[in-house]
Amino acid sequence: MIMDPASGETVCDSCGRVVADRIEETRAEWRSHNPEINKSLRAGGAPSSLAHHDMGLSTLIGKDNKDSRGAELDRAVASSMNRLRTWDHRTKVHTPTERNLTRAFVELRYLQDSLVLSDAIVEKAAYIYRKAAKRKLIRGRSIISMLVASIYLACRELGTNKTLKEIAATADVRKKEISRNCRILIRELNIKTPLANPMKCIAKVANNAHVSERTKRRAIDMMGEFLKTEMQAGKSPMAFAATILYVSCVDNSEDISQKAVAEAAGITDVTLRNRLRDIRNSTEPLVS
Repeated sequence: MIMDPASGETVCDSCGRVVADRIEETRAEWRSHNPEINKSLRAGGAPSSLAHHDMGLSTLIGKDNKDSRGAELDRAVASSMNRLRTWDHRTKVHTPTERNLTRAFVELRYLQDSLVLSDAIVEKAAYIYRKAAKRKLIRGRSIISMLVASIYLACRELGTNKTLKEIAATADVRKKEISRNCRILIRELNIKTPLANPMKCIAKVANNAHVSERTKRRAIDMMGEFLKTEMQAGKSPMAFAATILYVSCVDNSEDISQKAVAEAAGITDVTLRNRLRDIRNSTEPLVS
């Protein structure tokens, strides 16, 4: 079978019979006022995205009240266009689900800038939130809290080191509420969240604490030795990484306090001392 995108037909190669016509166009749409110049080709619209309530597939009526020649529209036609824009917007968000998605994804764009999230994380968070909305898990719960829970799970799945405390503080949502919604999403949507890698947490804590590169590399080598054991099981990866980094600072005679390292990791100095005691009691040869 040969597909001819120009004619929209599927033709048999041996007999020439047209098997199907009006096939779906899957290529990118291109528009150009000067087809002879390839550089003037422009895409017909933005790519589709799950982070839009309509997935970016709907059309928009431009805000410029000008005709094809660039001249201003008269007052009557401009008034008609304004009414068309109003009704066009109302028809796109006329259901409660669409209004919910519209509000949630506006907040998602704000949080993307505040948390410096990649487009992959935004798409994954939007996918999780859409599944939750389809299963009617949003009813009776705050939109922003469910959205933040979706962002946290997306960060966990894609291996981005964003702590729950950091995301909660940025979104101004209680940590307890986000944790509860995360458990609901994991249970109802059967989401498999991998464990955070403490090795990646070391670089984040080291950058926040402004330690030397030598100390950071020493901490990474020590973490590689500790990961061969099961001592980090059941412990916070960020707290464990902060403890290893502090031990590395002591070994390299770098002047930094436990409180400074704990603040860089977003934990308390009491937690750091508890992890430090566990490490010293279990592996004396690795820690001086």
